[in-house]
Amino acid sequence: MAKDYPASPKAQHLQESKKQRLTYILVVSSLCVAFYVLGAWQNTTMTKPVGDSAISRVDCDPVAQKDGSVRSFGSASENVLDFDAHHQLNLNDTEAAVQQFPACSLNFSEYTPCEDRPRGRRFERDMLIYRERHCPGKDEQIRCLIPAPPKYKNPFKWPQSRDFAWFDNIPHKELSIEKAVQNWIQVEGNKFRFPGGGTMFPHGADAYIDEIAKLIPLSGGNIRTAIDTGCGVASWGAYLLKRNILTMSFAPRDTHRAQVQFALERGVPAILGVMGTQRLPYPSRAFDMAHCSRCLIPWGGYDGLYLAEVDRILRPGGYWIHSGPPINWRTHHNGWQRTEKELKQEQDKIEDVARSLCWNKVAEKEDLSIWQKPKNHLECANIKKKYKIPLICKSDNPDAAWYKKMESCLTPLPEVSNQGSIAGGDVEKWPERAFAVPPRVKRGTIPGIDGKKFEEDKKLWEKRLGYYKRATPIREVRNVMDMNANLGGFAASLIKYPVWVMNVVPVNSDKDTLGAIYERGFIGTYQDWCEAFSTYPRTYDLLHADNLFSIYQDRCDITDILLEMDRILRPEGTAIIRDTVDVLTKVQAIGKRMRWESRILDHEDGPFNPEKVLVAVKTYWTANPSEHS
Repeated sequence: MAKDYPASPKAQHLQESKKQRLTYILVVSSLCVAFYVLGAWQNTTMTKPVGDSAISRVDCDPVAQKDGSVRSFGSASENVLDFDAHHQLNLNDTEAAVQQFPACSLNFSEYTPCEDRPRGRRFERDMLIYRERHCPGKDEQIRCLIPAPPKYKNPFKWPQSRDFAWFDNIPHKELSIEKAVQNWIQVEGNKFRFPGGGTMFPHGADAYIDEIAKLIPLSGGNIRTAIDTGCGVASWGAYLLKRNILTMSFAPRDTHRAQVQFALERGVPAILGVMGTQRLPYPSRAFDMAHCSRCLIPWGGYDGLYLAEVDRILRPGGYWIHSGPPINWRTHHNGWQRTEKELKQEQDKIEDVARSLCWNKVAEKEDLSIWQKPKNHLECANIKKKYKIPLICKSDNPDAAWYKKMESCLTPLPEVSNQGSIAGGDVEKWPERAFAVPPRVKRGTIPGIDGKKFEEDKKLWEKRLGYYKRATPIREVRNVMDMNANLGGFAASLIKYPVWVMNVVPVNSDKDTLGAIYERGFIGTYQDWCEAFSTYPRTYDLLHADNLFSIYQDRCDITDILLEMDRILRPEGTAIIRDTVDVLTKVQAIGKRMRWESRILDHEDGPFNPEKVLVAVKTYWTANPSEHS
């Protein structure tokens, strides 16, 4: 075999190939090292150290966020959830998408959309139809922010607010002049004073209630919920509060301007309403006591229509109290400028209707007359034989009360096995009543709700209130609304605080729980949130909405619901909204256009729950003083 020598051409070629491969490896290795060093150097020079000043910006500093919609509610150590990078709002990049809503003119300061007086004049005056709810159509709706009066102040704290209100908040002296003798309201400098008087109790509601207490048992917790028809400025309800009796006071928006607004400014439960042709928006068997003090309702007329409606909403064994014409007509007929014969006929009609409803007259003393509804209808089996009216109602749902016509018939009570039983079930005395399982739940009349789920709901709201208190230190709260109240758990969790809650059950929800809420000793109303609520602007300190927008997002524009929330919320009032992240990001964007400052918090169970909590504050602003007349 031939042998290769170093000096041969073939050997020289092999040596050159080895040198080239070595050079190639060295060059590639050098480039790798160079790029690594360059990358490390760039990373070092572009990253700045984080100092104390940078950390301080992470905490929710209110001063640093005046341009945005975030306000520091909890402790500074709590993290703010930032969904901007992952949950973008589907809005067009137009100026309209981020433009703030304009302020309405000052003449809208007391705008009540569904009780607007100019709109009401289009309807019949018979049976007060023109004072019932008539909401604006799409072509009449406004999309501007209702302004507070130029000198608006935060209301007096409770219980001082019961007796005082700022004149600048409700600048109307009409009642102080028209009702001067009756002691409804007085003007003292820059504020109103409420002496507690009324048309039939000029010496004060307290003395009047004492007279009632001599005739029926107001103490002991048997009577908890009441309704006052034609309430004036709600002094009767205001003075019942210290006896642990919670009153739904209502009056129409009429020539006596701002009666209900005065009541709510005082921190007393009230709502705009009238007994016309529609049922009152409350379930059957709701109230322990009903009251009329010269409320000008024709109780004996229209085949007993109005007393039949009172009977529908009264609990079995409940009381109806009447003072004013025609009661005690022998004494007052001259002052009422009516004949004795006319007044006697009117009282006889009331007596006949009351007997036909199987009511028992408990007492008539001076200006007071009191009837009691029976505990059940076993003892009234012969009503139809004795009286032509009222007939027994054939409706299969006595709780149906949203735009439902009144009927001059007797609402049948649930059947009982013996005469001593309370139809529908008895309730506990107050305050045990608030946490006892409601009779409607015990009887299984609310689909999907039983005693076990009721107990779970109680614990849930105790936990949630604790979370709200830690995350959102809310101050100066008196008037509270739960916009989707379910079983009233939020109201029950607030029972030891000096607040009252308007529990709203949407007519669009899958369960009607309002009857159970009343059985717990709380008050509330039905409502379709695609329409405005029956109250004046700036009448609630705190609004709570638990999954409300998920119910309505496919029914109507949630922008209109939020504008309505802004209308009824006081300046610097708070809204707590629970819902999914996608819904809350939309709500937050709209809230920013309404001058709300807001913050999205984790669910109380932690960050992995898809439900979150948005806490918003309506910022303080008022109408332009130049518009003030």
